[in-house]
Amino acid sequence: MLIDYHTHHVRCGHAVGELEEYVQRGIEIGLSQLGLSDHLPLIHVDPATYYPEMAMPMDELPRYVEECLRLKEKYRQDIQIRVGLEADYIEGYEEQIRDILERYPFDYVIGSVHFLGEWDISDYRQTHNWEGRDVLDVYRQYYEAVQKAAATGLYDITGHLDVIKRFGQVPPVEQEAERFALEDAALRAVKQADMVMELNSSGLAKVCAEIFPSRRIVEQAIALGIPLTLGSDAHDPLKLSDGLDQARAQLQELGVQQLAVFEDRQRSFVPLNG
Repeated sequence: MLIDYHTHHVRCGHAVGELEEYVQRGIEIGLSQLGLSDHLPLIHVDPATYYPEMAMPMDELPRYVEECLRLKEKYRQDIQIRVGLEADYIEGYEEQIRDILERYPFDYVIGSVHFLGEWDISDYRQTHNWEGRDVLDVYRQYYEAVQKAAATGLYDITGHLDVIKRFGQVPPVEQEAERFALEDAALRAVKQADMVMELNSSGLAKVCAEIFPSRRIVEQAIALGIPLTLGSDAHDPLKLSDGLDQARAQLQELGVQQLAVFEDRQRSFVPLNG
């Protein structure tokens, strides 16, 4: 059962390819289920004055959902399409996020932390914000936000849980225990919220050169009984499912036998292999 639950397309401004190209590519490579999960429009910064090409405009969101639903029906004999959204957690904007999510018939919602205030820690144009900061303190802020996101109950899947490592900023070895404690606290919050955690293979192509999250975090998640799913975070149809073979191999090594999937915000499971 081949699945990919994390994809982006041209509407978000920093990806290429139309939704239908992703669907056609998914059929070509033999996906059983394809999740379409573009970014929630920006709600806490002014898109006109913030960094460009961060997310789709708000007036595109209904068009996005309509197109997803149309493709879901058009290709239903060839591939199972799931209509999703990657919705940033923004502290203080929980009710606005809830209002947006409740307007649309999503199959699942990925809850990701990209923003610490107005700093998008995943944006290569904003890496200068690390200058002069204590790395562990930034990690502390980030993982506290992950915990708060889980506690909202807004999300089905926690996205790229340790994306904070994307550009290679990692606390020094002597602070490793504190880093691990932050990661584990975030995992406990995910477990408490009965959320799924994704293995996001896009990290393999980033500076960190590692799946999001790390193998250690995956092992801890398994020990806690957190269900797992897979996403490539593809921003190009030709990169759909890149690296997911490595993610599946890791899960097989760790004894995982099933993956979480969604429909109408309801979770079920499919075999990892076979």
